[in-house]
Amino acid sequence: MDRLDNTVRPYAWGSTTAIPALLGTEPTGEPQAEMWMGAHPGAPSRTGRGTLAEVVDAAPERELGAASVAKFGPRLPFLLKLLAAGAPLSLQVHPDLAQARAGYEDEERRGVPLDAPHRNYKDANHKPELICALTEFDGLCGFRPPAETADLLDGLGVASLKPYVDLLRAHPEDAALREVLTAVLTADPEEMSRTVTETAAACDRLGGAYAPYADIAHHYPGDPGVLAAMLLNHVRLQPGEALYLGAGIPHAYLNGLGVEIMANSDNVLRCGLTPKHVDVPELLRIVRFEAGDPGVLRPEASPDGEEVYETPIDEFRLSRHVLPEGTAARDLTLPTPQILLCTAGTVRVGEHELTPGQSVFAAADEKAEVSGTGTLFRATVLL
Repeated sequence: MDRLDNTVRPYAWGSTTAIPALLGTEPTGEPQAEMWMGAHPGAPSRTGRGTLAEVVDAAPERELGAASVAKFGPRLPFLLKLLAAGAPLSLQVHPDLAQARAGYEDEERRGVPLDAPHRNYKDANHKPELICALTEFDGLCGFRPPAETADLLDGLGVASLKPYVDLLRAHPEDAALREVLTAVLTADPEEMSRTVTETAAACDRLGGAYAPYADIAHHYPGDPGVLAAMLLNHVRLQPGEALYLGAGIPHAYLNGLGVEIMANSDNVLRCGLTPKHVDVPELLRIVRFEAGDPGVLRPEASPDGEEVYETPIDEFRLSRHVLPEGTAARDLTLPTPQILLCTAGTVRVGEHELTPGQSVFAAADEKAEVSGTGTLFRATVLL
């Protein structure tokens, strides 16, 4: 079993304190946004045998198991993260598998460099993801019903929002959402900046349900993504609650610390709240213009004490074990690869003692007996 030494990514939106507080280290004053656990080439975890990517590449069937290799190929198909948002992330959406493959092949055929700022598809994979809150966690997920958004916008008393209010009330759901998002993202930049500024001032004045959007506008003044954000459901997760984000669902994380797991992909179509490229036509092709409840997940407990966050995909499976004092040792051995992450207390996994923020990689069929007092998240695949 390999203890993992993981890279922390210093993205500008990251909290300066949340990950250091979990790890019990002193803040550096710089943002610490994400700690990556896995074999992603961008920042693979380090082990005593080299990077985890090198370990897997050297013996895929031994590390991952023959069944996982047969189903997902000779690679670890998920990336596990600690994510600490101190400011809103970009408003974004991810393609499904067929869209990702077609988009990647098209950009390859047209010779768009992989590192080009206007490139949409960095790989041919989809990017479903799950975020599980460790603290109170604010986010945006999926479209709110158009009539509710119309009431929200109308209540601001901003004259330049009236055309959007009228569109939301006059058309069927999918057409209303598509037309308003298109209008927001293609509006004259100067006019949109003025509208966003007036909207932000009204949100700040009224507070309450408008407060999250006032905060977004504070971080992204004049950005059309502020209005796009107001089309979405605002969600506040309590510790232990989670959100699953499938293909085509617009979303953004706003604030808080969580455990995130995703399929290994960098494919992101942005809707705003970012200085990066926004490809409006491609975005509109990918977004699912459907309103609905964001679907907060709570873990399903099994008889052996494992609490599972059920999702409709196979590339990852996230669960947790909450170990009260005096809990008997549990055998977590699986025929699939797994990363085990401690987020509270002190947990022993095999010969490794883990404190919050520490993790290990267990190869397929590797003995993984767990004991101690604390919380342990398990990331693996579903065969």
